[in-house]
Amino acid sequence: MKQQHKIIVFLLTAAALLILPLILQVFGNAWVRIADMALLYVLLALGLNIVVGYAGLLDLGYVAFFAIGAYMYGLLASPHLTETFPFFAAMFPDGMHMPLWVVVPVGAGLAGFFGVLLGAPTLRLRGDYLAIVTLGFGEIIRVFMNNLDQPINITNGPKGMGQIDSLSFFGLNLGKNITVGGFELASVSLYYYWFLALVLFSILISHRLQLSRVGRAWMAIREDEIAAKAMGINTRNLKLLAFGMGATFGGVSGAMFASFQGFISPESFSLMESIMIVAMVVLGGIGHLPGVILGAVLLSALPEVLRYVAGPLQAMTDGRLDSAILRQLLIALAMIFIMLSRPRGLWPSPDHGKSLQNGK
Repeated sequence: MKQQHKIIVFLLTAAALLILPLILQVFGNAWVRIADMALLYVLLALGLNIVVGYAGLLDLGYVAFFAIGAYMYGLLASPHLTETFPFFAAMFPDGMHMPLWVVVPVGAGLAGFFGVLLGAPTLRLRGDYLAIVTLGFGEIIRVFMNNLDQPINITNGPKGMGQIDSLSFFGLNLGKNITVGGFELASVSLYYYWFLALVLFSILISHRLQLSRVGRAWMAIREDEIAAKAMGINTRNLKLLAFGMGATFGGVSGAMFASFQGFISPESFSLMESIMIVAMVVLGGIGHLPGVILGAVLLSALPEVLRYVAGPLQAMTDGRLDSAILRQLLIALAMIFIMLSRPRGLWPSPDHGKSLQNGK
């Protein structure tokens, strides 16, 4: 009966996820966009969970890999390079519009390379010191993106990059509405299904990593690095692997974000984004996949939903309270309440703390 119950829950969840954008589309594409962004943040949180949840390495600069993937997609799938450099204009007279199968692997590979590059000098750092170094790395990348318009215009600086191609594969352009059986599917709904497929694939990878020898070695490093090293675990290589794997998820998320938005600028990759992604992992339950997904969905969707709450509250005070500040206040109060009532997260790992309970 228990197995049948799990199958029924799984089928109901799958059906709900499939029909969700069709229901939200009735109320407006803005609600589907909220669901799309929530899936992107789930993808980011799953990547950070490898670094923070599995390996126990506090990374406050994770948004840097998000930016690297986004700018790589923007450079390879927009007119920016051909308009700026005559060399690329001669090579691509019809414009540089790289296909998905080229752009995403390049963005993921470049982000993974920078992840290893970040991990190499931080192998001996732990805790607060590691957090400070990674925070600095994230800010360095953002400042570079903001200033690489002089003397050679690579990122277009604070003006950002526009006219970025939407995703297109097998003749299907996700940037255009399509009609299926007399029912029109909006572009945002098509992106929803693509992001959902990426999230499911990422969950499968994360789950298999968690159960593998590498995943168990990461958790040993997280619990006690000295004991793990004494047991013969190569902590150096495994830390670099954790940084590289987590960064790869961030690079793919960034590429998807650029294609979805059609425009990117350094403002989208601020320190607050990194803090929010870390908060998603901690709030949901560090190292527990269902908890991480729940935390990402709540913290990404809640600010947008609260827009509809902050507006009436602002009107009640005759405009004396700014709606944006009020929305942030409501989010902060909700997070404080949750962490006070659920210090291990909304959905913590059931295995965590078993040995302590047995010891008592």
